[in-house]
Amino acid sequence: MSGNTNTLLSFLSASINRRAGLAVLFASAVAIVGLAAPSFAEDKRAVKVGIMSGEDEDVWRVVTAQAAERGLTIETVVFNDYTQPNEALERGEIDANAFQHKPYLDNQIKTQGYHIVPVGYTGVWPIGLYSKKYTKIADLPEGAVIGVPNDPSNEGRALRVLQSEGLIKLREGTGILATTTDIAENPKKLVVKELDAGIVGRSVEDLDGAVVNTDWALKSGLTPENRIAQEAVADNPYRNFIAVKAGNENQPWVKTLVASYQNEKVKAEFDRVYKGTGISAY
Repeated sequence: MSGNTNTLLSFLSASINRRAGLAVLFASAVAIVGLAAPSFAEDKRAVKVGIMSGEDEDVWRVVTAQAAERGLTIETVVFNDYTQPNEALERGEIDANAFQHKPYLDNQIKTQGYHIVPVGYTGVWPIGLYSKKYTKIADLPEGAVIGVPNDPSNEGRALRVLQSEGLIKLREGTGILATTTDIAENPKKLVVKELDAGIVGRSVEDLDGAVVNTDWALKSGLTPENRIAQEAVADNPYRNFIAVKAGNENQPWVKTLVASYQNEKVKAEFDRVYKGTGISAY
């Protein structure tokens, strides 16, 4: 009996050791898969991108097609207010957005505490002074009422257009976030009205002139023929870009997204849609 017993005990011991070894191997495999899982999760195959309503929707249809060829599915989420795309990105409701320039984002980060970074340029839309009453700057009368967008980055941008045309002079040392309180000289005694960016373009009929962003100018029915002044394009700090949450900028899907925008097919559609009012910036 003792011989049989020893044989049985040896068999059981070996069996237990084999099972223990298999358990360790299984646990190790699970751990390895667990460590690898985040990289697969982060390398997205479908993303939501926030854009502004209007002409950019046409451009992003081509971007979406380009992304599909690269294995990335894009769903565009269309907004009508400049404040919404960054709110949605910060909350994780979208994966990226494409609508803003660096001065605007910097101000949003300062005031809202967002964790958003630019990853690839798209285009630049030179802001312009539009009028339906006058065809050149010299015709603007004394006391002319000029509308400007009231958000910090674009108001400063608008005031610099007026300064470049000799209509006003800003205080020395004024940064890019200038406001009407920074006007040091106003020889024509212009009345500068601060209006919501979405309203200023539609108010041109009631004003002597208005400094309007290109997208709102197009939505408001304004044309290059109505533009009597425009900011310089060279070294323009207001290039728009695709942005993502900080920490995602080096993810493979981000590089694919940027490449899906920065190519000749998208540039051709961009040029067709914006007819020279916007310029590709990559």
